[in-house]
Amino acid sequence: MSEEIRSADIQLIQRILPHRYPFLLVDKVEEITGTQSAVGYKNVTMNEPHFQGHFPGTPIMPGVTIVEAMAQTAGVMIGTALDMADKEMLIYFMSIDNCKFRRKVVPGDVLRMDMKTLRGKPGGKIWKFSGVATVEGDMAAEAEFMAMLDLPKEAS
Repeated sequence: MSEEIRSADIQLIQRILPHRYPFLLVDKVEEITGTQSAVGYKNVTMNEPHFQGHFPGTPIMPGVTIVEAMAQTAGVMIGTALDMADKEMLIYFMSIDNCKFRRKVVPGDVLRMDMKTLRGKPGGKIWKFSGVATVEGDMAAEAEFMAMLDLPKEAS
């Protein structure tokens, strides 16, 4: 790649991540600094399917989907840095540690996910990330997690 990508709109995100509705949980990623850090955004809307049952009359974004949105942000960061658009990269959770939830996330919120790489390098399969998810500056969640990249085999 001749120029370092600093942001990803929804079109680029979909070229990197295999996720689709209803499980694509990041709308844009900005402030991408190679494989070091990135900031993702999720616009939380009432029409998301998990709000039908979590909870009727009191919609709250499930904590697991907040952590998944954080992981997808990290995936976009790595995917842009490693030029993985259109290359069918998959990423799998290996562990989630030090996960805490501090604030409800509800329809109308904009979830901001500040992600950092703790361990991993281009060409490596195992990566470790830390992240904080906030709404209007208030911490909603924080977590560390490890993931494995399933990199596509190059055509010979």
